[in-house]
Amino acid sequence: MPSPTSPDTVVLVHGLWMTPRSWEGWVAYYEAKGLRVITPGYPGFDIEVEALRENPDVIAQLTVPETVDHLAGVIEGLDHPPIIMGHSFGGTLTQLLLARGLGASGVVIDSAPTEGVHVTPLSQVKSLFPALKNPANLHRAVGFTPEEFHYAFANTLSREDSDAVWERYHIPAPGNWIWAYGLIANFKPGHQETWVDYAADRAPLLFIAGGEDHIMPASVNKSNAHHYRKSPALTEFHVFEGRSHWTCAEPGWEAVADMALEWALAHAGEPAGEPTA
Repeated sequence: MPSPTSPDTVVLVHGLWMTPRSWEGWVAYYEAKGLRVITPGYPGFDIEVEALRENPDVIAQLTVPETVDHLAGVIEGLDHPPIIMGHSFGGTLTQLLLARGLGASGVVIDSAPTEGVHVTPLSQVKSLFPALKNPANLHRAVGFTPEEFHYAFANTLSREDSDAVWERYHIPAPGNWIWAYGLIANFKPGHQETWVDYAADRAPLLFIAGGEDHIMPASVNKSNAHHYRKSPALTEFHVFEGRSHWTCAEPGWEAVADMALEWALAHAGEPAGEPTA
C-alpha cells in the first residue's frame, strides 16, 4: 500500500507486438493494492487487438517521437508525478519519458535498448530477423508467426500455451521502430529517436531482466543500465532467472510486479546523489 506521500498512480507502457491488453493482470493486481493504474496505448491503439490486426496501417505509420509526445501528454495531465513502468519497447519509451523529467520513479522490464547499447546476443538477432531480413519492412507493420513468437517472447512456455498468448495479445509492430533500435540507431551518425543523455539527472530507474529472455536478453539490459553510470540518479539492475520476455504474464509474474512496485515506491522522488551503476 502506498503511504500518503507516495505516488498513488502507476502508468504502464506496453511494448511492441502488444497493446494495453497485455497489462490486464497487473492492472487488477495493483488496483487491489489501492493504486490508480493507467495503461495508455500508442496513438491509434485505442481499439482492440482484433481491429488492429485487421487494419495495421495505423501501426505501420506510427513514429517514436509522436508516441513519446502522446504518452508525455497523458502523464503531464496527472495531478502528481506517477510511477512509470514499461515492458520491452515500453521500457525504451519509459527511459525517454524519464529523460524529459517525468515520473517519480521508473521501472523497465525486459527493456529494448536506447541508443548506444551495442550488445546484440545471437538470440536477439534470431528473434528480430523476421523484421530485419527485408529492408521493405522498414515501412510495414511486421508480425510474428506463432512459431517465431514462441522463440522470441514465450520460450519458457509450452508451444500450446505460447500459441494461446499469441492469439489473445499479438499484433504487428511498426517495422521502422525495429530498424531504429535494431540497426539504424547504432550506425547512423547523430542522435536518433531513442537517444537519451545518459549523464543527466532524472527519476530513479530500475532495470528488470529475464534470465531466459531471447529478444531482449539480460546482457542487453545490463549494458543499458551501465550506460547511466555517470548519472547522479539512482540506477539499479536485477535479473529474474528462468524467465522469458513474457515475464509480465507467465506463471509467477506476481513476484516481478511486487518487486517493481516495492522498488518504485521505496525510491520515488529520491534526490540525486553521487553517480551510481
